[in-house]
Amino acid sequence: MTVPSLPLNDGHTIPQLGYGVFKVPAADTERAVSEAFELGYRHIDTAAIYGNEEGVGAAIAASGIPRDELFITTKLWNDRHDGEEPRAALGESLDKLGLDAVDLYLVHWPTPAHDNYLHAWEKLIELRGAGLATSIGVSNFLVPHLERIVGATGVAPVVDQIELHPAYQQREVVEWAGAHEIRIEAWGPLGQGKYDLFGLPAVASAAAAHGKTPAQVVLRWHIEKGNIVFPKSVRRERLAENLDVFDFALSAAEVAAIDAIDPGDGSGRVSAHPDEVN
Repeated sequence: MTVPSLPLNDGHTIPQLGYGVFKVPAADTERAVSEAFELGYRHIDTAAIYGNEEGVGAAIAASGIPRDELFITTKLWNDRHDGEEPRAALGESLDKLGLDAVDLYLVHWPTPAHDNYLHAWEKLIELRGAGLATSIGVSNFLVPHLERIVGATGVAPVVDQIELHPAYQQREVVEWAGAHEIRIEAWGPLGQGKYDLFGLPAVASAAAAHGKTPAQVVLRWHIEKGNIVFPKSVRRERLAENLDVFDFALSAAEVAAIDAIDPGDGSGRVSAHPDEVN
């Protein structure tokens, strides 16, 4: 199983599908990531706030997989934006991961009430220059946040990792990002189980037509939209299922039907609004 890689705006590449360890308990992380590696995953998405970077690091160390075959992402938490805190925070993450550098380091949330995300972004540019992160990006940034950091620094993030699933497609952010060669990473790509995504006719009918599960259909929709996805599971069979989405393609009509699930009014959001996370 070969996961396709996508080019980033800084000349590097990223595997389009990976394994996300959000809410994977620390005690389960090494096992789960090790199983993901065994199944063929090479892209792992973690964060300081997840509390499981040590488990990811232990799995990396035990895997025997050459470092240049792995793509590891972690993120700067909201209370580490000021002063030299970003450098200290990344140092702590690297120690836990057992790495000299991460492939991708993200500002986790803009925390606009503190008005320090531009400073955090400037520090990430420095960290990239110091060789501690190969690529840098952001998470949960809306268009005004993106406009500000790109306008002030001239450096566009390689990705913006945002809540994105069929009921909430964030078209304004996706359009702006696309115009600036910023890749979209979709977190919560299956809606976090907070609505009956799999029972919707557009999804259920495509699953039946292709002999795939509804989850596989939605992940395939993301792949065809150009999104980077890292669905989370702690079950080996589900990890294998999530990886098995590269042997079929949705029709244009099936993609359009899933596109139409989002009414475009923001009502499909299942998590916090970025302006309210501070």
